[in-house]
Amino acid sequence: AQTDSSAGTGLFVMKRNFISRLFRRFAAKSVVTEPKLSGDAKDLGDITDRICSDSSGRPHKIWIMNHYATEMFINHAGRHYWFAKKLEQRGYSPTVFTASSFHNKPEGIDTEGKRFKIIYTDDTPFVFVRVTPSTGNGFARIRNMLQFFFRLFPTAKSYAATCGKPDVIIGSSVHPLTMVAALLIARRMKVPCICEIRDLWPEAIFTFGKTKPNSLLGRILTAGEHWIYRKADALIFTKEGDTDYIKEKRWDTDHGGDVDLAKCHYINNGVDIPAYDLSISTQTMRDSELDDPDAFNVVYAGIIRPVNNVGNLLDTAALLKGYPRIRFLIYGDGDQLPQLRQRVKDEHLTNVSLKGHVERRFIPYILSRSSVNILNYSQNQFNWTRGNSSNKLFEYLASGKPVISTVRMGYSIINRWKCGFETEQCTARSLADAILRIYSMPEEQYRQLGINARTAAMQFDFERLTDRLVSVIDSVTDDTTAHTVSR
Repeated sequence: AQTDSSAGTGLFVMKRNFISRLFRRFAAKSVVTEPKLSGDAKDLGDITDRICSDSSGRPHKIWIMNHYATEMFINHAGRHYWFAKKLEQRGYSPTVFTASSFHNKPEGIDTEGKRFKIIYTDDTPFVFVRVTPSTGNGFARIRNMLQFFFRLFPTAKSYAATCGKPDVIIGSSVHPLTMVAALLIARRMKVPCICEIRDLWPEAIFTFGKTKPNSLLGRILTAGEHWIYRKADALIFTKEGDTDYIKEKRWDTDHGGDVDLAKCHYINNGVDIPAYDLSISTQTMRDSELDDPDAFNVVYAGIIRPVNNVGNLLDTAALLKGYPRIRFLIYGDGDQLPQLRQRVKDEHLTNVSLKGHVERRFIPYILSRSSVNILNYSQNQFNWTRGNSSNKLFEYLASGKPVISTVRMGYSIINRWKCGFETEQCTARSLADAILRIYSMPEEQYRQLGINARTAAMQFDFERLTDRLVSVIDSVTDDTTAHTVSR
């Protein structure tokens, strides 16, 4: 939040300092008052032997804190699961701290009444912090966030008491409280902290109209966000244009601010190509429509909710009824699915199949059998000017099939790699025209789009992304003393 008057600036600074003091006071209280290891000690019995310091002095223990990594553990897939595996291959010892609950589901990991529980996936320990499961975006979700924030402090202390403190902590959003906790724990342990911004809060909240930027809550959230960017030893953004946001806020040093863009790094989401290819051959499913060699399959795979504007696909299908080979296969579940099924029935959309929920392990196979994959979004429910970091995009690219996006994006990966099209307008007519353009193009041109998609995916393979992460880790540990003293 910025003001033109000195009085407004003074108020902003007072708010910022108040938030900083509040966080410091809470962190100190949380860590100091935590008792020594109790019932959780037996869960840590063999971890000391499995997580050790590197005798070379190279930063070795990496703590990754992500509230929503629980499903990554279950699926054996996802950003921090893959980062952890690739870091292990490079000689690091990563630990993932996450909530015991699944996002927006009533169930979770049973911690057996303990404050936290450690479960291994291969050699990677996942530390599940006990929280109350929540669904929706109301009070229950806020409680879930706060529980994870508050309980992360004593969990980190107990874990460090047996396993030793980390060399680097990575705090990952979506919501910012995880990054705040990571910063405060890192300060207490005198180690560097990397903050990873996967969603720009509070901008996303403002976009959805939950509160206004100039409201009291909006200013507090913005001040907290600025505090995170200022205090982090390094920042990772998942969209290439996210640093434009810092420039727009005039927080960067070139505009007289206090955030050095030199510590900002771009590491998008991506895909584990070898695992993806293995899934195509081993995780197959029977689907007569998908496997029909004469069909031109227009595939969408994802959550069926307003932001994904899946109704637009039905509108497009209605326009293409005259092309019997073109079929729309929609995989996924969500609160709009019953409504869309009723539309298919009422409008006699015989060229549409709503497949419902499908296990994640089948997604690579499904996408590999498509003719074109659709990124179907709403233009006005998200700021697309800074790029796209959706997992879906990279899974689509890895399939080696053309991609159509219903929104035009800044820093466009689709346009850069010439692997599909972005429509001028987010309308059924524009999408139908793009589908027909691919449907009717010569075979060689069509094949080249697929080759380009696969080439693009290789640039975002987690081997490459982990190399970038290691470079960021090295950047904050070249002079650890300088980083820790500056806090």
